[in-house]
Amino acid sequence: SRYRTRLAQGAWIVHRSGAPQLSRGATSQQVSKMARRARGLVALGAAAFVASRCLDVSFVAPGAGSTASRRDMLAGGMGALLGVAGISEQADAYDLMPLPYAYDALEPSIDKATMEFHHDKHHNTYVTNINKALEGKTQPSLLELQKTAIQAGPAYRNSGGGTYNHNFFWQEMAPTGTGGAASSKLADAINGAFGSMDDFKAKFEAAGAPGARFGSGWVWLVVDKDSKLVITSTPNQDNPLMDGVEGTPGIPILGCDVWEHAYYLKYQFRRPDYLKAWWDVVNWKQVSSWYDDALAGNGASV
Repeated sequence: SRYRTRLAQGAWIVHRSGAPQLSRGATSQQVSKMARRARGLVALGAAAFVASRCLDVSFVAPGAGSTASRRDMLAGGMGALLGVAGISEQADAYDLMPLPYAYDALEPSIDKATMEFHHDKHHNTYVTNINKALEGKTQPSLLELQKTAIQAGPAYRNSGGGTYNHNFFWQEMAPTGTGGAASSKLADAINGAFGSMDDFKAKFEAAGAPGARFGSGWVWLVVDKDSKLVITSTPNQDNPLMDGVEGTPGIPILGCDVWEHAYYLKYQFRRPDYLKAWWDVVNWKQVSSWYDDALAGNGASV
């Protein structure tokens, strides 16, 4: 028999007679990741069985002085199982987030070739470098990492910021025609802050234009400390969550990547055309959800 398992966008493992084979679309990183997760499932299944046996009230390990030793034995057994499975008891390294849609799903706004090298090369580089910087250190959530990234140094600021920003970017977009509209709550807030949705878009595009954000960076819509909507921009891979950031700090709910690698293959020097076309792939359903979270003081956990 022949069947397939989906790894990530464009990548499949093809199985024949129980033996997995690597298809052309799969990368070694994706296969390694799948294998790591498979080992983890095996270990967790075994751990669950051990736990169910050890926690039985009638179970007493040979030589155990009291039932309290069962807890220690269980903890040790869990650690050993995780070690055999190749899983650290510390947090796993950050992973390259698979795209939630096909590489060509955002056309004509963003072309397939740009999405391929933007995600697989640029984004992957940020993930790789922040993982190197965190080797042997306590690993916070990606959201928590942003707050002190500037003070922590270039690797945290550039690669940690780049990892968060790109996770955010992929999730705030959707295949052309499927992103919906802003919720009534968000639409009212945009109208109140900027006059209308069209006025907001024009001001957002102006903030991301080369004359306003010279060189590489991002343009953002944030909820500020007073729960107001504000347009701001940041250089390089900075974002408004970072303490000491240039521009207006706050909780971002919308952000557009204006680095040249995000648009140059299709638009060359015409960044304003890219910004205008980008609205067609904004996932307003996701942005509206993040707006609700931001009003409650919570940043997007991407």
